[in-house]
Amino acid sequence: MSSIGTGYDLSASQFSPDGRVFQIEYASKAVENSGTAIGIRGKDGVVFAVEKIVTSKLFEKGANRRISNIDTHVGMAAAGLVTDARQLAEIARDEASTYRSDYGSPIPISHLTQRVSSYMHAYTLYSSIRPFGATIMLGTWAKETGAQMMCIEPSGVGYGFWGCAAGKAKSNAKTELEKLKMADLTCAELVKEAARIIYMVHDEVKDKMFELELSWVGEFTDGVHQRVPEKVHAEAEKFAKSAMEEDSDSDEDMS
Repeated sequence: MSSIGTGYDLSASQFSPDGRVFQIEYASKAVENSGTAIGIRGKDGVVFAVEKIVTSKLFEKGANRRISNIDTHVGMAAAGLVTDARQLAEIARDEASTYRSDYGSPIPISHLTQRVSSYMHAYTLYSSIRPFGATIMLGTWAKETGAQMMCIEPSGVGYGFWGCAAGKAKSNAKTELEKLKMADLTCAELVKEAARIIYMVHDEVKDKMFELELSWVGEFTDGVHQRVPEKVHAEAEKFAKSAMEEDSDSDEDMS
């Protein structure tokens, strides 16, 4: 991350001579140091899967979740600093609550993305504050619009996606996502694929323990974002582990 001259990384409000804002790049690096998060948009909804790294056996299971409810119809998955992600979730909830109070209807995800991304962008403009070290994914389903998913980066840039990945294994997860025909798959099928991808990209050498978080929102949940039921969660993990064993067996046969 070297540039022409020194001292250009001390403030988020300063460009380097070659047109870079280093504080935003450092925030993106913080995202790359966290567990992998993926979002997949299918034909009947959106599935989120997160690799939550467990650094101690003493931690209580289910603490510091990286998947949140924003409104009844909107879910959020995050990669990066969990405290920054939690703050962004609160901002998104405030926006969704205000919209519902003012207009009497659920907030469209495009409007929510615009509001949250503007907030994140504002934190890249002043020297007294720092950018958010988190990438967030927002997903929803409605009868009028179907499934929609957005991803917002630390710079405040937000796009609509069919498949999105963030975190330390972003590139490997993205490669696996590109192999899926998401528009033809249901969430019941995608939740297994999401679990498989998280298990596949997990680095067992550096991060031995992790929890798999899964959630979905779609036609089958009546547009309500919720955690995947325990039975479906267990089946998805079983599918992922069997897929990993098949891959290892095929590698041994080739050698």
